[in-house]
Amino acid sequence: MLKRFAPLVPLALTVFLAACAGHSPQSQPQNDKAVAVQPDFPSRPVSQLDGVDSDEAAAAALNGKPYEMPQLADSLLDLGRSLIGTRYRYGGTSVQSGFDCSGFVGYLFREELGLQLPRSTRDLIKLDAPKVARADLEPGDLILFNDRGRGRVSHAGIYIGDDQFIHSSSRRSGGVRIDSLDDSYWNRSYLEAKRVLALAPQEELHAQHP
Repeated sequence: MLKRFAPLVPLALTVFLAACAGHSPQSQPQNDKAVAVQPDFPSRPVSQLDGVDSDEAAAAALNGKPYEMPQLADSLLDLGRSLIGTRYRYGGTSVQSGFDCSGFVGYLFREELGLQLPRSTRDLIKLDAPKVARADLEPGDLILFNDRGRGRVSHAGIYIGDDQFIHSSSRRSGGVRIDSLDDSYWNRSYLEAKRVLALAPQEELHAQHP
């Protein structure tokens, strides 16, 4: 797996990046069954992608194959939409406390699919899941942004289709909301996307194709 955006940084910055900033432009309006995907990098998650040696190879393995995870995406995004308006809170990981961006993403994957994702955007970008080209985005894909102009990941959301994504944006913009990738701010901040649904436990994948 490629080790991008993982420089050694001072402890203070590491703590600061423990959760995303959730910044957005002013003009824009625990689960007992959780499976730890990648708690200690660089250990590899147990998934259907075992044996794939890199992000590029994993993405290549999906080429030419139909997207087979729509039901997983539906349940994930139904939960996400039900939380629209939940307040933004730095470091938040629950409905009661509110969410920051990575807390919101992690909550959805944990509650619906039993996946325990890395807590910070800094580690989400290192997650061993297939990279997805922007033109090939499908509902449920994790989208990562560089919304501070510093060349490193700082925000995360989940693609819902039609060039839109759901995320916990910021306190001033109302917390959990839907925005468009066509918006100039998010368009220039877009960094990369990953198909985290491919890491769902086998029983979840088989359940939709009995």
